[in-house]
Amino acid sequence: MIKDIINNAESKMKKTVSVLTSDLSTMKAGRANPTMLDRIFVDYYGSQCQLSQVANISAPEARMLVITPWEKPLLKEIEKAILKSDLGINPSSDGSVIRLLVPELTEETRKKLVKNVKSVGEEAKIAIRSIRRDANEKIKALKKDGHLSDDEVKKAEEGVQKKTDLFVKEIDGIIVAKEKEIMSI
Repeated sequence: MIKDIINNAESKMKKTVSVLTSDLSTMKAGRANPTMLDRIFVDYYGSQCQLSQVANISAPEARMLVITPWEKPLLKEIEKAILKSDLGINPSSDGSVIRLLVPELTEETRKKLVKNVKSVGEEAKIAIRSIRRDANEKIKALKKDGHLSDDEVKKAEEGVQKKTDLFVKEIDGIIVAKEKEIMSI
């Protein structure tokens, strides 16, 4: 029972770290990265589709993305979706492909991005601590029902805390790495 609770908590913590990594990869950091466009959805014959599902996205240069729609009529829809997004990049089209030039980051923009990265990281840590709290509550409920002794509860809570510390440390490392990436571009 205790192992299941700890394994379940660990699995949720891994998922939290995975979501954090995914979220950080979509933040623009001065380099062209196709994952920047993961949050952009295009109107495709009445339904919303992710941009990567209706076009090929490549980064031929460090600061340029090239979007080649699989169907020419989608060109205008893709441009509209990019303009509506929070990217802050103006698309330029030549009738067959769309080019996005990722602007160089100013010092002020870098600082804002780092602040945003720290905020996203803190949200992930809060999620990890929430998972810990839920696991500890389940452990205490088992004790209350008479399934565990005080020593077993203490040992189980220590196990959950070790997992929590491990994942918080991993999140800190991810945040520091992203900050260095942003500030060194």
